[in-house]
Amino acid sequence: MGTVKDFEDLKIWQMARELCRDIFRITCYELFVKDYKMKDQIKASSGSIMDNIAEGFERNGNREFIQFLTIAKGSSGESRSQLYRAFDYGYIEEKEFEELRQKAKNLSQSIGAFITYLNKSEFKGTKFK
Repeated sequence: MGTVKDFEDLKIWQMARELCRDIFRITCYELFVKDYKMKDQIKASSGSIMDNIAEGFERNGNREFIQFLTIAKGSSGESRSQLYRAFDYGYIEEKEFEELRQKAKNLSQSIGAFITYLNKSEFKGTKFK
């Protein structure tokens, strides 16, 4: 991993942003638009992934960052579950569901791997220098 100066440099944040953008796109579909609660819920959970990665990074400490990454990982699972509902309700087609489900799963795995990396790291964050 190269030098990371901003949360935007993190691959997991970039992946989360892409998933959030994709989920926003599907919530504009005709059937989805009419289900306000579901639309708002899936947009919120996918947005929560990228927002928690960013907030945790900006706190400048590994412990807090890991805590926020765990929340982001949970939101990734929540979004994946909501994708199943969207598919089951007929809001999205199977091909699109599979693509988005896999993106959410890959993101969750990447966040988990990054948490493992941070737990093993000697670096504790700039706030503890």
